Amino acid sequence: MAIGTIRIGQLDISRFIIGGNPFGGFSHQSPEKDLEMRRYYTTSRIKETLRQAEELGINTNISRVDHHMIRLFLEYWDEGGTIQWIGQQCPLVGDINLGISNAIAGGAKACLVHGGLMDFLLAQGKLDEVPPAIARIRDAGMPAGIAGHNPKVFEWAEDHLDVDFYMCSYYNSAPRDERAEHISGMEERFEPEDRDAMVKVIRNLSKPVIHYKVMAAGRNDPEEAFAFVAEHLRPQDAVCVGIYTKDHPTMLEEDVELLEEYLGAADV
Repeated sequence: MAIGTIRIGQLDISRFIIGGNPFGGFSHQSPEKDLEMRRYYTTSRIKETLRQAEELGINTNISRVDHHMIRLFLEYWDEGGTIQWIGQQCPLVGDINLGISNAIAGGAKACLVHGGLMDFLLAQGKLDEVPPAIARIRDAGMPAGIAGHNPKVFEWAEDHLDVDFYMCSYYNSAPRDERAEHISGMEERFEPEDRDAMVKVIRNLSKPVIHYKVMAAGRNDPEEAFAFVAEHLRPQDAVCVGIYTKDHPTMLEEDVELLEEYLGAADV
């Protein structure tokens, strides 16, 4: 079977979305691995990976909104690339409004509020900052969403937000109570009970969900991980997976095949 698509707003989104963390050097493993990823993923290698994704039927990437990715996508599209970009607002680059402005100017087709920021605003009691941001994305004609690692983010959103999609992390790997940003080398934990808690919440969410961190940043066995995803992926949902091809050139193709295999077995 083909991987298929879902609908987010007016966009057709492939059910396998290629993630941007490795492109930006976010390994969630160690500072040394972060640097290795940044050195490996030159502009030309990222574009090569995106073209491979196109050939496999993937039509969407989620990457943070920074100046490097904006320039890269403009170059890639000028060269005939067709993958659409969902821009993830990035606390390290600026506040919500700057992230949205950069996503609009950079050609993103949709925009979402960063998961670490949503966790932080929840902890700080400042989630009232989010509805105006969602309205601003919508006013620009783009589907709007939020990400998060804490299931309570989505329980709040169901009662207080009108979004087009959610992006739900399987793991709440590090507290974001004091700061929203991911810091290279910060202590992280990837516990099975976090994954179970998030998919329990996903079952009852009213919007399409993009499942992410499904591989626990390379810690999970791919067979087990994609079998679990297929079991919990609703018909309206997709999965986002980061790819690091330095030591595993066929990783993207193999991951797509696993998703196809397990979705076919689950008939989802």
